[in-house]
Amino acid sequence: MYLKTLNLRQFRNYQDQKVEFTAAKTILVGNNAQGKSNLLEAVELLATLRSHRMTRDRDLVQEESAIAQINATLERQTGVSDLTLTLRRNGRRSVALNGELIRRQMDFLGVLNAVQFSSLDLELVRGGPEGRRNWLDTLLIQLEPVYAHILQQYNHVLRQRNAFLKRHIETLHPKSLHSELAVWDAQLATTGTRVIRRRDRAIQRLAPIATAWHASISGSTEILQIKYVPNIPLEDNHPEEVQQAFLAKIQQRAVAEMHQGTTLVGPHRDEIELTINQTPARQYGSQGQQRTLVLALKLAELQLIEEVVKEPPLLLLDDVLAELDLSRQNQLLDAIQDRFQTLITTTHLGSFDSQWLKSSQILFVKAGQIIGQL
Repeated sequence: MYLKTLNLRQFRNYQDQKVEFTAAKTILVGNNAQGKSNLLEAVELLATLRSHRMTRDRDLVQEESAIAQINATLERQTGVSDLTLTLRRNGRRSVALNGELIRRQMDFLGVLNAVQFSSLDLELVRGGPEGRRNWLDTLLIQLEPVYAHILQQYNHVLRQRNAFLKRHIETLHPKSLHSELAVWDAQLATTGTRVIRRRDRAIQRLAPIATAWHASISGSTEILQIKYVPNIPLEDNHPEEVQQAFLAKIQQRAVAEMHQGTTLVGPHRDEIELTINQTPARQYGSQGQQRTLVLALKLAELQLIEEVVKEPPLLLLDDVLAELDLSRQNQLLDAIQDRFQTLITTTHLGSFDSQWLKSSQILFVKAGQIIGQL
């Protein structure tokens, strides 16, 4: 999988910039706030239709413009593809593949695969469960593009059910409220079960890979465990069983839901537990150990996507090397070699040895423009 060109128009701080990638590794050098991360964000959007910065489309479009466009040519074993994502300030985004508009956006997913690793990813360990759910969902979208549709369906039902609870909590008699809610309960359980089962499967596959990477990076001094803790008790990953457990838990929490006017049951309240030597990682040890964990997760993502799609994905390293000490930097750079096409942002070239610099394309970025290359 090789990204040949990337063209940004009215995207973030880029007016019209075309980049041609001429090596397996591209280092983007420049001061902060010049647009290095925006280039990586554009690639991430083509891969997942999501941005880890979690912004609205209107924030991605230049102020004086109605639309922004990201265009790329990608070479894979199956041939060359032309991808276009059009973002609108006041309207729906659209996607095209080889010049043809694609009606269902999930059919666009899976053409380009990429793993993003940024300094923000340390929040995976330190932050709340929502960040870990988003991370897992973004990975799943690449492993199974249909998951984007499944998650969208669940979130739609969840929003409707919450709106119903808020609207009728004081006006409907409890009996009629229960019978009306039963319709939403059934839909929530059906769509939620699909989310839970896929999340469970993904963690089952990812966990042993991440544990192996973690042992390698930590010199086997620490044992990483990753456990999916769904909000619904999961004895068995069988759809009927999960659905029954889902509906039973909704019954248990009915009074609390009425009282709070919001849905308290479902995968929007799942947790992914990260433990090192059986201690929760967020409470454990140093920043260095937390960084080792995140590095292991990212290397595991790369490996799992490669196993599933049968081609190595792109790796997007956004200002990460400065966050890692020398030993972890070397672990990461050794793991990459030329196996993954890698785009790296940095403020200076001091983190790289001469061999890496020699084999990399080096681009200088200033104020939304590529101003030169080595």
